Amino acid sequence: MFKFEKEQKILDIGGVKIGGQPGQLPTVMMGSIFYHGDKIVEDEKEGIFDKKKAEEILRAEEEISLRTGMKRIIDVVGPFAKSFVKYIDFICEQTKSPFLIDGTTVDVRVPAVKHVGEVGLADRAVYNSIMPGVKPEDREKEVTAIKDAGVKAAILLTFNPKMSTIKGRLEVLKELLDIAKEAGIEKTIVDTTILDVPDPGPVSKTIYLVKENYGLPAGSGAHNAIDRWHERHKLEPTRYLMSTAVAFASTIMMGADFLLYGPLKRAPETYTTCALADAYVAYSMQQEYGIRPLEREHPLYKIFTV
Repeated sequence: MFKFEKEQKILDIGGVKIGGQPGQLPTVMMGSIFYHGDKIVEDEKEGIFDKKKAEEILRAEEEISLRTGMKRIIDVVGPFAKSFVKYIDFICEQTKSPFLIDGTTVDVRVPAVKHVGEVGLADRAVYNSIMPGVKPEDREKEVTAIKDAGVKAAILLTFNPKMSTIKGRLEVLKELLDIAKEAGIEKTIVDTTILDVPDPGPVSKTIYLVKENYGLPAGSGAHNAIDRWHERHKLEPTRYLMSTAVAFASTIMMGADFLLYGPLKRAPETYTTCALADAYVAYSMQQEYGIRPLEREHPLYKIFTV
């Protein structure tokens, strides 16, 4: 493993710590709920869903989080403003976890951000995401809403369709950091952006470079690479899980601080895989650099007796 020369920031978002040197903190797991196609959603425009099933999924994720030592931030997804607010309220009633404001467009995210500020949830919220290519008028609405609501945490999405390379991702980040500052963001998280099937490789290297150059927490939605793979539909369930595990482990070994792992219902298998990778990283860092986990709930102590 390796130690970053740049001082690594550790952010506290609603009681969940993210960032630091490899091995200090567990990878933060971000699972999605209420996304388009989620079977628990009955009417995505009105925000009608199977509350009992949603509660079961949340309880299962919480249980595996406690058992493995992996921390959680819930990725609340919404395609419509009316339903999105209902989803956020439900999650905040059912859990004490931080959550992502993951609306599909600016017009969906802005009302949600305003609502979060009005009901006093800003300290648990992470705006997802500030990204390039937004129209100037929409950008102004977005920046104003975030600032007025008092939301201090945001994910910066390094999406660069003109240059989908490591260099291209890093160039976009410079622009996004300026926008985040304008919006009053103090807790910056970087998503190094999966665009194509082989992207876990360059995305992992970008995570390393973001941490080395800026000291910011970084990660990605590596599962997207496998889910976009045409051959994925031909894979047996076990081979699919193994393929996804490789994508996740690749980013963790390069220093990832968080993973967007897809549907929340995948938590049982995903947490276990990533906890093992975290434990390996932490043990290596302890031996080579004397860097130990900052908390006794780290996967290293949950899985092994060290």
